[in-house]
Amino acid sequence: MDLFAVDITLPRRSFDLRVELRLGAETIALVGPSGSGKTSLLRAVAGLERPHAGRIALGDEVWFDGARRIHVSPERRRVGYLPQDYGLFPHLTVAANVAFASRRERPDLLERLGIAHLAGVLPAQLSGGERQRVALARALAREPRVLLLDEPFGALDAITRQHVRDELGDALQNLRLPTLLVTHAFDDAALLAKRIGVLDRGAVIQLGSAADLLAEPNNVLVAALTGANIVSGTATPARFGSIVRLAGGGELRSATAAAGGVQVAVHPWALELSDPQSSPLTDTVVSVHPDRGALVVRLTRFTVHVPPNGDVPMPAGSTVGLRAAPEDVRVLGDDAGS
Repeated sequence: MDLFAVDITLPRRSFDLRVELRLGAETIALVGPSGSGKTSLLRAVAGLERPHAGRIALGDEVWFDGARRIHVSPERRRVGYLPQDYGLFPHLTVAANVAFASRRERPDLLERLGIAHLAGVLPAQLSGGERQRVALARALAREPRVLLLDEPFGALDAITRQHVRDELGDALQNLRLPTLLVTHAFDDAALLAKRIGVLDRGAVIQLGSAADLLAEPNNVLVAALTGANIVSGTATPARFGSIVRLAGGGELRSATAAAGGVQVAVHPWALELSDPQSSPLTDTVVSVHPDRGALVVRLTRFTVHVPPNGDVPMPAGSTVGLRAAPEDVRVLGDDAGS
């Protein structure tokens, strides 16, 4: 498979989108806050927006080159684009929507994505998951060499989301196309993508596997996107790393050497409930609810995941102790962008 390369600058209202990515037959997910430039990047790759400078190329096939004034029109780019709202024509049947992209009937795609029985149905009669599969079939009908997916699960309920996500994951593995996936959910990115890029104000601030981002977040934003608890505090060097006295009281030990004002990141599954009488850190129970066999305990400052058969916390309003292994407590700069 040809290597797909994107290296562009695209001015936005309050920042410049500056992104450089190279990918082969793989999926890269882009996560980040709303307005960070994720959809703008997809639109630039699709040819719907023209960058100010840079280059977009699939192997030797150049789609955009600012210096050479090359800008290939969207219809001439072999791109399959699945927008957030799926973009189905409401007056066309499923079969006609898919055929529109390739100018011919594609019963093979309908069969492949399990929607052949819906060929004569209009989009208004489809469920969210069915609409997504139709939109994906239409994107694939162009026989793309690059696939762009913009928040493909945004319109789905929780149950449908999980089922459709699994189906899409299987499809992406079989397609083996360079794919850029935009999502707000780190879980979706981790399940579907080989690598994840965190985009903030137009810049990729970290790119790596889900395991890389979980273990070594570059900054507070990355840690927060992976689901970590974030609290501020003051670090004091210690023999094993540092002791962080937290705002609001209590302390955590970290294997990271640090001093002064810091932010601490610790994931919910790395925290354990303990006896408040003997713990250097306590918090108050706000709520408890089950989630996929475990218990999610929401406290005033933290969220804790209690594994199946773990100790059941006390009722809301109760005080509990907390502890975490020093190697699970990440110390980051005292700045959300550091």
